[in-house]
Amino acid sequence: MTTASKVRPITGLQGEGKLARIVLDWTPEPWETVVDHYAVYGTRDADDVEVEPGTLLTKTVYPHFVHRGLGGASERWVYRVVTVDAAGSRSRPSTLVAVTSRESVSVSGSPLAVVGEFDGKGLEFALSPAGSSQYNATFPNGVDFSYGTDVVGTGWSYLQPGPADSWAGRRNHLFRLRFELDEVPAHDVDLALWLIDSHASIPGSAVLTVNGTSVDRLTFEGGATKGSTQGDSTVPGSPLKPSYLERPLAAGLFVAGENTLELFKDDGSWIAYDAIGVFARAGH
Repeated sequence: MTTASKVRPITGLQGEGKLARIVLDWTPEPWETVVDHYAVYGTRDADDVEVEPGTLLTKTVYPHFVHRGLGGASERWVYRVVTVDAAGSRSRPSTLVAVTSRESVSVSGSPLAVVGEFDGKGLEFALSPAGSSQYNATFPNGVDFSYGTDVVGTGWSYLQPGPADSWAGRRNHLFRLRFELDEVPAHDVDLALWLIDSHASIPGSAVLTVNGTSVDRLTFEGGATKGSTQGDSTVPGSPLKPSYLERPLAAGLFVAGENTLELFKDDGSWIAYDAIGVFARAGH
């Protein structure tokens, strides 16, 4: 006769769909349960998820899981969580939660100017994946890139350093993207800036400027400090920690003819690019 497990199922499982990722949280087990780990199971585009090795996404000691690397398209996933105690006993699966990730403007919009591929990789950029020692010689004045003319593999550095980086001279660094528009956009457009990684403790921030107008200070998420030597966050077991920043840009910032978008990294350490682009909104 099988004895029912005394490990109780977790409660409070909830999820939030974000850009290219889904964040799960749940209520931790009470102190009297010595938890070895929580096992998180998930399936895409289904009504339920079987608790089996093929659907196991991760094991974690925390009541929290970030399901990363989902890409720019909207994805619907269903999840259950199982508690495993120190003796190896398993709880019943939690109740089901279904969550949908957010769609990126790189998918919904029409590109006006794009540098790189929004694919979780930075290998297409200059000096990638581990050429930071050549940055000062290759880009002594930062990056000045003309969309449609310059080549990504030589014209845009995979890393944008900050003043905290001794290898880049402990100075500020300007990256400029130039692109032509036939006319002023009739509607606001969107900026997409994806990173495959960033410095873990001091990713810092950068001033965003469009055609000489300071628009915002973009604050970057801490990464894993591995993107200076590795360029592919999609490899199984990759230590890289991607992050995503998308925000609207007012149509009035732009002009017919040449436009310039600038990122002035005057704070913190480096960021590692996945892609950057400006997109017209769908239907406009």
